[in-house]
Amino acid sequence: MPASSGSASSLIFASSATVAAVFAAYRIYRWSSGRNREAGDHRVTVSLPPWATEENYFSRTYDTDDEMMALAVELSARNVAEKTGGPFGCAIYKRNLETGCAELVSVGMNRVVPLHNSTLHGETVAIQMAQRKLKNFALSPEEDEGGERRYQYELFTSCEPCAMCLGATLWSGVTRLVCGATKADASAIGFDEGPVFEESYKHLEEAGIEVTRRILQKEAAAVLENYGKIGVIYNAR
Repeated sequence: MPASSGSASSLIFASSATVAAVFAAYRIYRWSSGRNREAGDHRVTVSLPPWATEENYFSRTYDTDDEMMALAVELSARNVAEKTGGPFGCAIYKRNLETGCAELVSVGMNRVVPLHNSTLHGETVAIQMAQRKLKNFALSPEEDEGGERRYQYELFTSCEPCAMCLGATLWSGVTRLVCGATKADASAIGFDEGPVFEESYKHLEEAGIEVTRRILQKEAAAVLENYGKIGVIYNAR
């Protein structure tokens, strides 16, 4: 009987210790969860809308400027139709300089309103997605062992960039900027593109970035015109 009583006491003690450990672990979990939620308040999310990841954009082949710009315009139009942002689309490609063929690296579209972030223009989203994918902050040209340039990164945007996005393009490391609609097309429906001048493009060119403009301008401008009739013009001022 004494032995049995001792065993029972030990069992009760062990059970109490287990319960105490469980409650302690729960309190730690609640505390860490709270800390994680607080940490989450200091994080910024940059995401593509679901439809952008479901489409077969990356399985297509791209050879010409028109084909590459067509995707940027398609992204801008789809973004409006799906109500997932503003009328601006962007695509970044890796071009094989020997064959001329291009591989799609990333896509971006204006996400300002849905993600509550004035910096998430099509170009900045595409740049961030490309650099994250490549794990490199610079989309610089790639050379072979002999030092000859083999690949370069090119940014195609459905509209000439605003002041912010021109700066982002300069610092992204891309070798080429190709634009669709013009600053005037965007301004015509009420967007303020900021201090962008011909000298701005000259600065890019002097930095080694080739600039091509007004590729599929009519098609790209049509997306802007349509958005001007149905969408929100979200200038901060």
